[in-house]
Amino acid sequence: MKNPTVESFTVETKTGMEPVLPGTVKLEMEGGVTGDFCVQWETITEEMYSTPGWHTIHGKIVESSFVNPLIEQRADPYILKHTDGYYYFTGSYPLYDRIVLRRAKTIEGLRTAEETVIWRKHESGIMSEHIWAPEIHFIDGKWYMYFAAGDQEDIWAIRPYVLECSDANPLEGEWVEKGAINTDFQSFSLDATTFEHHGDRYLVWAQKVNNDTISNLYIAKMKNPWTIVGPQVLLATPEFEWEQQGFHVNEGPAFLERNGKVFIAYSASATDDRYAMGLLSAESDSDLLKKESWYKEKEPVFQSSEVTGEYGPGHNSFVVDDKGIDFIVYHARPYKHITGNPLYDHNRHARVQQLFWEKDGKPYFGIPGQKVTLPTDTVQARLYVR
Repeated sequence: MKNPTVESFTVETKTGMEPVLPGTVKLEMEGGVTGDFCVQWETITEEMYSTPGWHTIHGKIVESSFVNPLIEQRADPYILKHTDGYYYFTGSYPLYDRIVLRRAKTIEGLRTAEETVIWRKHESGIMSEHIWAPEIHFIDGKWYMYFAAGDQEDIWAIRPYVLECSDANPLEGEWVEKGAINTDFQSFSLDATTFEHHGDRYLVWAQKVNNDTISNLYIAKMKNPWTIVGPQVLLATPEFEWEQQGFHVNEGPAFLERNGKVFIAYSASATDDRYAMGLLSAESDSDLLKKESWYKEKEPVFQSSEVTGEYGPGHNSFVVDDKGIDFIVYHARPYKHITGNPLYDHNRHARVQQLFWEKDGKPYFGIPGQKVTLPTDTVQARLYVR
């Protein structure tokens, strides 16, 4: 992404009062895509803001980027920014036998944060195989962990389950099993996520129905964090060719709300280099339980890149840093060719990348591992002292 231009703005203050400058500035890039970037301003002298009139203040744009991968061998990564000042991270553990959690004061700090095992699989029966895709939520004063698990008697009898923790620190607290989520279909089901919108709580999940071959996305309201209530509505099905590579799959939903719209990013196809992400969008004031409220992009929004050497990006989440900048959290492999079942190739590493925005208010994902060419000249703010 090259040749960005910087927004222009002015700042006003009273004589003798130090001005407050924004911590971020907006850059416009190719095709009208915009993004917020941190700016380091020069020191403002007391003489400057004590002298009435116009002044020019210079600053340097700093890229909000991370050294990737953030955490190796953690597929299906999920980061939650909580009100306690911590970022919480979880993801699929390579042995698929436990749920792990770590926290840090910054996103970057998650890289080296101590990891705690908060729950282990059962020795037999349900929740004893394929512990997949955990994600942590804080709802009504309690912590909840959503995850998928199989049965030792039938390892592909995958169902969504919920854990609950009432303690302030979920790494140290007791986690209680709330059981399986009551979906209408007794079939392969996984990747449940939840969100609140206009006072209602929703669940979106992936499930195979119709001869157990096609994985669709469904949406429903919830009466509590582990119980669905009311109709369970088909939200999306793998109808496009790029969603049918290897398997017919829509899975891994992730919710985001911005610019008067709600979005659900999802993943499609087999979990090798053909894995890619799609996007659903709806107006914020629409009925989210009506399929016609949602628009589905016909092309993938995030897919493998030979240029950057990241393959099979997907099963993402979204997070905001301490500057208010949006990021996508996703996994990808550093190579294309895999021996055997890609589910058991554990080098899907957790990565973090800035999210940008299109003119119509939709997120712009770009390519995994992309770099932004920042302006070499300084940012200028016009300061008016009255």
